Amino acid sequence: MLIESLTHPAPEALLAFLRAHLHARVTLHLAGEVEVLYAGRATSMAEAGDRLLLVKPDGSVQVHGPRGVKPVNWQPRTDHLSADLDGGCVVLHAERRSPAEVVRVRVIQCAQVTALNLADEALFLLQGSEAQMQQALARAPHLIEPGLSVLDRELLVGVGGIDLYARDAQGRYVVVELKRGKAGHEAVHQLGRYVDAVRTQVTAPVRGILAAPDITLPALKVAQAAGLEYVKVEALPQVEEEARQPMLF
Repeated sequence: MLIESLTHPAPEALLAFLRAHLHARVTLHLAGEVEVLYAGRATSMAEAGDRLLLVKPDGSVQVHGPRGVKPVNWQPRTDHLSADLDGGCVVLHAERRSPAEVVRVRVIQCAQVTALNLADEALFLLQGSEAQMQQALARAPHLIEPGLSVLDRELLVGVGGIDLYARDAQGRYVVVELKRGKAGHEAVHQLGRYVDAVRTQVTAPVRGILAAPDITLPALKVAQAAGLEYVKVEALPQVEEEARQPMLF
């Protein structure tokens, strides 16, 4: 499993390590002080702090903070990965072409970096997860609203990642927040933050839809007062499987 590991490497040693393993279909784990810049349909920056960087064999990149389960920044797939020295620091670039986006991770100080060969061929099934719900509704957005077309999934904006970013039949942008269980106040507030963030980036009208199997009455009233919509959907809609995308690396 363990291929190589370095503790407190100098920038030159870290750069050599990353270049040796970055495209070798291995898992890279880096713990240290980093800052992260995202540029694409929106722009965000995570200031310098202690974080965990993961680069997986499929080219996906995640940067985790010390709390919570969601990464603070991520790139779900990449067309190009590279590492360079800039101002005495190692900088990792993760880019994709469509949509044009880049995540730039500057490593100010590395505590440890590890290359791992993780072989996991076991079948993993999670019934009714939020990820499965997102995948199913991305393939069949008409279950949310007829004429809806999905533009992106997990679209990163300054306040987090939008589950589904879409356009409706009238050409308006639609921010969709998905909940596997009963939605409450927090889901409504989260959707509102995403809608506000998108409105600062586009000139067309932006709608917000909370899609969940159920919603509390107080949360529904708050959503309606804020001009947000609720759509009842099953936690795991039954739609046909799509063909898997080939790995990029």
